[in-house]
Amino acid sequence: MGRGRLLLVVILCCGLTAGCVNAKAEAETEVSAKAGERPLQIGLSIDSFVIERWIRDRDVFVSTAKELGAEVNVQNANGDVNEQIEQIKYFIKKQMDVIVVVAGDCEALSDVMKKAKEAGIKTMSYDRLIQNADSDMYISFDNREVGILMAESLVKDIPEGGKIFMIQGPETDHNVAMVREGFDSVIKGKNLEVVYKSNCEGWLSEHAFDYAKEALEKHPDVKGIMCGNDDLATQVFRALSEDRMAGRVCLVGQDGDLMACQRIVEGTQNMTAFKSVEEEARIAAEYAVKLGKGEPLEGIVTTVDDGTYDVPSLELRPVAVTRENMDSVIIQGGFHGREDVYLNVKQ
Repeated sequence: MGRGRLLLVVILCCGLTAGCVNAKAEAETEVSAKAGERPLQIGLSIDSFVIERWIRDRDVFVSTAKELGAEVNVQNANGDVNEQIEQIKYFIKKQMDVIVVVAGDCEALSDVMKKAKEAGIKTMSYDRLIQNADSDMYISFDNREVGILMAESLVKDIPEGGKIFMIQGPETDHNVAMVREGFDSVIKGKNLEVVYKSNCEGWLSEHAFDYAKEALEKHPDVKGIMCGNDDLATQVFRALSEDRMAGRVCLVGQDGDLMACQRIVEGTQNMTAFKSVEEEARIAAEYAVKLGKGEPLEGIVTTVDDGTYDVPSLELRPVAVTRENMDSVIIQGGFHGREDVYLNVKQ
């Protein structure tokens, strides 16, 4: 081979080698760029949307997470515990960075949530503490305080004392026990007598109507009824209305549902323990992003016992809403519009 031809071959080989190196570098850069562009992935499993508030929670959580650069995959279990377990397994398979769960059964989800942690995924118990799961964080409202506010309202509005009913949510919801604990701590030693108790499985409000009718047959002289939430209170109100007792029996609930607020200004419900679910959802999304990024949970200074582990927790404060502060808390706070709350009231 001539010297000139040999030099040409060497140059071509060098060029090809450099081209291969550059192509490989560009490919690696492209892969790295794509990996860097992958937004934080959050799986959000919600027990069901039967209760009005969860739609608000979902919307605010998703929008806040999006603003922070995260993507949220929302799953609705429709009140089916087995379905919720499968949803969490799906999130594990998809290698989500964070899994946030509104539990339908706070004990049945323990094992699958621990599997998520074993897979290196951060977990959050949202509003309801999943038992024995070692969640990386728990956020809720002070549910014991919710029960206290309910009981204080009944004590105040039934000064003469009398019989009361407790129509609560399911025992599988850890919050129900906390609300009851707070409620009992206030009425202990007072002149209010709990003559009827029931639990509505799956938070299905139709059960509340049946329980209320059953209780009213046995105790038509009831003075007050504590309801696990405003959705249950709506059905209890319906039962009271059929017996022409609405407005004569003190009724309390929680969540600040629109229909409950309407009843309060109309005089057929005394109080709702209002929880700013939008604030809870916003804060939960912010902390979920922090968990996913491995950032410290600033501001979390307390823990709660989930039965086995001490879980970092943040509990927000509920507010007792009555006719007196409806405008300042609910309307001025932007939770419901004035025209909606006072829809059935002449002003």
